[in-house]
Amino acid sequence: MFSSRIESLHILEAACWQELQRAATDRRHGWRLMTLATVNGDEADARSVVLREARRGPQELVFYTDARAGKVQQIARQPKGTLVMWSRELAWQLRLRVQLSVDTDGPDVAQRWAEVRRTRSAADYLAGVAPGSELPTPLVPERASREHFAVVTARVLSIDWTELHEDGHRRAIFQADHATWVQP
Repeated sequence: MFSSRIESLHILEAACWQELQRAATDRRHGWRLMTLATVNGDEADARSVVLREARRGPQELVFYTDARAGKVQQIARQPKGTLVMWSRELAWQLRLRVQLSVDTDGPDVAQRWAEVRRTRSAADYLAGVAPGSELPTPLVPERASREHFAVVTARVLSIDWTELHEDGHRRAIFQADHATWVQP
């Protein structure tokens, strides 16, 4: 938590990335669980995803999914999306326009799977049926192989930051090499 309100756009953008990096490792951070909106035909489709990594240099966020999930097909058809997150502690909302890509193979995916397979999260990618499939009972289906584990990279195109504050709400937009204050 910041002791005073940030007035510099440059420092504010750095603070957003600092908080994103913290959220990737702190399970209690409000930004750890993000809402991802993608396009499904002519409708928006939103769901929660867990932030696993934030890289300021290339401006990328990483989360995992089952390669058979509907969002993977949606990303293949339209690779742009929006991530939304809220931190009650900071009273900050972020809306990130992102370019999405999905990897299901290669050394980067294998390295991440080596870490995930030792955790309870591994079961999320080992189901014998695709996410959304009907089940005869609510029991966990038989486990399959890791072949369904996928890494999604979201390259941040813009950050729309909003702060809710008793002394007045504020909003700023960060795009490539341009930042500006805007009316909330």
